[in-house]
Amino acid sequence: MSRRALVVRLDGAGDVLLAGPAVRAVAATPDIDVTLLCGPAGEAVGRMLPGARDVMVWASPWVLGHPPPVDGADIDRIVHELSERDLDEAVVLTSFHQSPLPTALLLRMAGVARISGASVDYPGSLLDVRLRPGDGPDDTLPDDLPEAQRGLAIAAAAGFRLPVGDHGGLAVSPPPDVSHLLAGSGAPYVVVHPGAAVGARRWPAGHHVRAAALLADAGVRVVVTGGPGERALTAVVAGRHGLDLGGRTTLAELAGVLAGAAAVVVGNTAAAHLAAAVRTPVVSLFAPVVPAVRWRPYRVPHVLLGNQSAACRDTRARDCPVPGHPCLSGVGPEEVVRAVDRVLSLPAAEVPR
Repeated sequence: MSRRALVVRLDGAGDVLLAGPAVRAVAATPDIDVTLLCGPAGEAVGRMLPGARDVMVWASPWVLGHPPPVDGADIDRIVHELSERDLDEAVVLTSFHQSPLPTALLLRMAGVARISGASVDYPGSLLDVRLRPGDGPDDTLPDDLPEAQRGLAIAAAAGFRLPVGDHGGLAVSPPPDVSHLLAGSGAPYVVVHPGAAVGARRWPAGHHVRAAALLADAGVRVVVTGGPGERALTAVVAGRHGLDLGGRTTLAELAGVLAGAAAVVVGNTAAAHLAAAVRTPVVSLFAPVVPAVRWRPYRVPHVLLGNQSAACRDTRARDCPVPGHPCLSGVGPEEVVRAVDRVLSLPAAEVPR
């Protein structure tokens, strides 16, 4: 009889992508079925992750940036759905600033017998396997691990490790053919992805426009991507210089567009991690509101731009707390074009600091 395991990552698409190696580690165990529990924004990515046979979706009131109210009926519903799965164990993945304990309480209520997670706080009877984050002598999970490695460490503590030959990079299922979206041209192209989930992580739109124009003037084909809510932005950035695919791709199709690109210019958002999953080099416009050591493009050639010592550093702000957004606005379009040239020349194994 197969064991049933749940991997939990209740955040958005980028965080679920970074949970992919841990999902594969759990799924590598013989005779185990893995279900992923994620937030609504992570569902499409979750269904692309190798190793996850099923995906459950729940909007958590203690994780999401725009959380729903706590509702007793909704809590009862998710506990019931989890109990119906007859789960043998769960691995709760969290970032350094999150606690697994509210989720662990629901899992206990659903009858899950073995729960693993990383918690600074005393877990009582909520965790069977507890990693203690920090750099002290009694801590078991070092600070400043990249998010993918943090997830793997939690999975390893629970007894799950990647199989031989899996080196722990990000991965998604093979994307579909997207030649029809690219106007039938086989010419090399660079993707410019100007949007981001939160304003504090966005490079100014005018800088994107100028960078797209400079790339086009240099003979580079520019493809501009974005979600359905970013069509006005992508149209402005594409202008007469690029192909505007804003709002015209599914997430799987976006993966296909990124996979075919020579490089991607993008902020700290899900598209950066999707590019890493399809092994496309990244010019990362990274706002230091969260640590780059944890969320920079993972195991893919990239150039990191942005003032990582700016006053907004480590604030986790959604809207820039510093007038003028200096951490990113100080990065000029010419610098980005030079970074594109540089990232295209990097060896595949090089990850510059």
